[in-house]
Amino acid sequence: MKHEAIEKSVWLLILVTLVAVSVGGAVEIFPMLFDKQRTQPIETLQPLSAVELEGRDIYIREGCHTCHTQMVRPLRAETERYGHYSVAGEDVYDHPFLWGSKRTGPDLARVGGRYSDDWQRAHLLDPRSVVPQSNMPAYPWLFERELDGRLTGRKMQALRRLGVPYTDEQIENAADEVRGVSEADALVAYLQSLGRDMNEYVRQQGGAE
Repeated sequence: MKHEAIEKSVWLLILVTLVAVSVGGAVEIFPMLFDKQRTQPIETLQPLSAVELEGRDIYIREGCHTCHTQMVRPLRAETERYGHYSVAGEDVYDHPFLWGSKRTGPDLARVGGRYSDDWQRAHLLDPRSVVPQSNMPAYPWLFERELDGRLTGRKMQALRRLGVPYTDEQIENAADEVRGVSEADALVAYLQSLGRDMNEYVRQQGGAE
């Protein structure tokens, strides 16, 4: 029988499996590539500034994304705590995106503007000085290191090839904007950007979900 023949032949089983996975993957993936709701940025979306971009890289380098995801689920308990649920259009400029389901710490998708820059610096330097029950490690070395901006423009050029609308002027001025900025300040700048564009979008829509 055909079924028995497939089970007894390793290569035939591999071939059939590959065909099944390929067809299933195509059916799931291809329609999303043409769904504008998933591929088009929200109207208020702006690319990260040079300093914020460097801060995002530090955020990833230090593993912040492994404890703090950036994805608010469309559940009442989540939206009441964090704000508007996450939509694909607010993250189309993110490479890589930082959505996920792991939360050792709070979700940070809407943390921008919730705390002052000074609070964020204190939290990085000594988390328990502002959140006594925190189990987050301290990051004192971020206050000792400064960025030189040598590669910032090149990063922005690479992102522009992926669709992020950086201008020639932004790329040319990137090194000067970043040079001399501490890693802590860059990270704080990035944190303050999280949720900024979505919050503005919601405000323009009159608070509609």
